[in-house]
Amino acid sequence: MSEQKFVTPLKVGLIIVAITYFLFTLHQTFMFQWIGEWEYIGANNPQTATWVFITDVQAYVFLLFRFAAGILAVSGVTLYFVKKGLPQATTYKLLRGVIVLEGIYWLGLLTSGIWGMLPTARGFNVVFMLSTGIPCLVGSIGIPIAMFMLAYKLSPHKPAKPAIKWALIAGIFYVLTLWLNNTGMWITTVMGKGTEWLLTSPESMVSFASAVFGLLALTIYTAYFAKKSTAASEWAQLNLRAVGSIVTALGLFFLWNYLTWILFGGWNEWYAWILGHNLDLWMLSLPLVGLPLLFSNTNSHSQNYADPQQ
Repeated sequence: MSEQKFVTPLKVGLIIVAITYFLFTLHQTFMFQWIGEWEYIGANNPQTATWVFITDVQAYVFLLFRFAAGILAVSGVTLYFVKKGLPQATTYKLLRGVIVLEGIYWLGLLTSGIWGMLPTARGFNVVFMLSTGIPCLVGSIGIPIAMFMLAYKLSPHKPAKPAIKWALIAGIFYVLTLWLNNTGMWITTVMGKGTEWLLTSPESMVSFASAVFGLLALTIYTAYFAKKSTAASEWAQLNLRAVGSIVTALGLFFLWNYLTWILFGGWNEWYAWILGHNLDLWMLSLPLVGLPLLFSNTNSHSQNYADPQQ
């Protein structure tokens, strides 16, 4: 029997994703342009200024938890490669730490969700509800609950089935939240730029379709995959190619939008969101994990790829 390689495409992809996750969060953590923006955004509306101040400060405080998760993730993968493996107990502790910190980060969007659902002085703002209220409420409630339950159930001394269940639920809420948020931002963009602009910009049409229809299809497929996987009692029983297709598709969405700005230039409300205010842009590196899973030999390598301790 041939000796198994320690360095594999999947492991290299994982360390690059961990580094990307950390670096994007590091960049956002030490960008302070947001300080004082409530003064000009709400210059003529004290109520808006108050909400912007509260949500900005709160979002930054909770961003520090993702920053800590990034440090933990990079430290964990670095130690894994330096020591050529980690004890099982250490691996699970690191995973639980990252999961809990990431869940806490998403809690910080709850106030923005509440704000987005409230009527303004001019009445109920449907666009703001679609772009901020609903996505932030779904993300700040669904993702943390699923992540905290996953961390609680994830243990080498507990059955894997409950952890798998909550991992699948977390995946559904992630993709659903991203679809709601990006679709809402495209509604805002089209209302500002007009449908004529959209129809005459091929790259924008692709970005629009990938957000509104592509992420919706991915949400439905993720939910379908989760339902089909409910019987899995071990990580090795998951269809890793299906996992790889979901992860790759999600990463390609972000990668495409980043590349269109580089290749075609221009600036609008969509790019301001996806590139300037989107704290999940690190996901553009996900294909480096998704592709090895997508092209993996599930029968012979599922145990190594699926088990968190590997």
